[in-house]
Amino acid sequence: MTTELLLAAFLIGVGLCIAGAATHLYQWRAGQPAVLRYDGETFLGSLGNLAMSFVCGPYIMLQIGWRHEDNGTLSMTSALVSAIVAFGWAFITGLLFLGAYVAIRP
Repeated sequence: MTTELLLAAFLIGVGLCIAGAATHLYQWRAGQPAVLRYDGETFLGSLGNLAMSFVCGPYIMLQIGWRHEDNGTLSMTSALVSAIVAFGWAFITGLLFLGAYVAIRP
């Protein structure tokens, strides 16, 4: 049971690292903030935004959870829900990238 829990935590960590690095790389290269979206000027642009949203999604969700309310306070409900969604999403992202790494490496 401990092995499975540590493997899940490792996959979440890998997913968050990839999401954070991809988000900062996207913002540096595109010159605009990364947001969850699927629109684009062309079909390929839409697919690119969708792929960016999938890979960068966990990091963006964590940023969304830390936004302040109108009166300057932090909503604990928003922070907890976004953290749960982000960590679940990071697990899937980490599983995808780590699985691809294990499948491709010699």
